[in-house]
Amino acid sequence: MSDHHHDHSHDGYDVDPLHHHPPQPDLEDTPLTHHQIMQMAVAELLIEKEVISAEELRQQIDFMDTITPARGAKLVARAWTDHDFKARLVADSKTAAAELDMDIGPVPILVMENTPNVHNLIVCTLCSCYPRFLLGIPPDWYKSRSYRRRAISEPRKVLAEFGTSLSDDVQVKVHDSTADMRYMVLPMRPEGTDDMSENQLAGLVTRDCMVGVSVPGNTPAS
Repeated sequence: MSDHHHDHSHDGYDVDPLHHHPPQPDLEDTPLTHHQIMQMAVAELLIEKEVISAEELRQQIDFMDTITPARGAKLVARAWTDHDFKARLVADSKTAAAELDMDIGPVPILVMENTPNVHNLIVCTLCSCYPRFLLGIPPDWYKSRSYRRRAISEPRKVLAEFGTSLSDDVQVKVHDSTADMRYMVLPMRPEGTDDMSENQLAGLVTRDCMVGVSVPGNTPAS
């Protein structure tokens, strides 16, 4: 019997046939989306017109990469413990955030307060406008066509799919973000958290709570 041995090597590297992975395309191999093309064109124009420098643009991108939902959670926790601050946050989020040395960007962000009778939900039906200066990069589901369409047409079903079931006497208000206006939900403080510190309370607040698809529990988020 002859021994059929095949040399699975490429460019000097041995390839285990049991652990072969198909080649993955580089980013350059995939077509640019409309929004990526527009983003690149606007950035090049701003630099060309000397509105900003390439270094300033790089620094801004680096800063945006550091933003997490913890910024928004910090505002929520302060609002839960300071009623006067909550009133200021709802009235003017930018000024209130500045009290915590937080810059939430040039686009106005309206803070919508959940109550026992009203639950707020955020969507952007046209694209994916999102309070990035407070919550960071939006999740993929927020940008999906399904969420953008169904959050408007059947918000209760969408909420239920996220594990949020509301009684019929709770009104659901859906807020459609635009290029000129963003929204953030101020969730209700969970019961049984009176003894928690402000930092502990912030640990209860997730990104999904501030988008409105879920509500905070009484156990700090991991």
